[in-house]
Amino acid sequence: MKQTLEADNMWLEYNGRKILQSIYLKIEVGRVVGLLGRNGSGKSSLLRMIFGTLRGQNQSVRVNKKFIAHPYLEKGLIRYLPQHKFVPTELKIKKLCCLYQVSFSEMANHFPALKKYENEPVDRLSGGEIRFFETLLILLSPVPFVLLDEPFTHLAPVMVEELANIIKAQKQNKAIVLSDHSFQKVLDLSDDIYLIVPVGRSILLKNPAADLKSFGYTN
Repeated sequence: MKQTLEADNMWLEYNGRKILQSIYLKIEVGRVVGLLGRNGSGKSSLLRMIFGTLRGQNQSVRVNKKFIAHPYLEKGLIRYLPQHKFVPTELKIKKLCCLYQVSFSEMANHFPALKKYENEPVDRLSGGEIRFFETLLILLSPVPFVLLDEPFTHLAPVMVEELANIIKAQKQNKAIVLSDHSFQKVLDLSDDIYLIVPVGRSILLKNPAADLKSFGYTN
């Protein structure tokens, strides 16, 4: 049986303003789930709630029907790529690979320029290279569930295409949630698409291209 994660009854308010309400999202190993919505719709908040580092007014995360209060505390369960830089840049690249249980040789296969920096600190890389390195740390980690928030930001086109290929390969053994402003890339890579619409409801799209247009997300 494939591992499944369900996020249900996700409800978040700030100062009485509803951000998310009645959200449901399901991800399954072997599939990529695209998460779309306009700026400020609560996509990043939802990912943090699923990961377990943000507590809302109500939330339920179940893995194979079992409730998990704090998924990020469960060893070998889930990884989350935030929008912001998160690795300590003073640490050496090889050390970070060890911490995330990612093979440096596998990393270098996808990112050949990294080979000369194996024993160098992360801050030797450019901004785009750091983002690519961080994304690979998350995506190549030995966990069944991966949440990616804006993974294509600041990447050179060649890195975007390489990352897309890695996502396609990694989904064979992982369930991946992908949220990015490059919505066409999200559509191309995703097996299922959820759209967050006002005020904070999630809709599983049956015909993504047409539905996005009818909801005013695309022209």
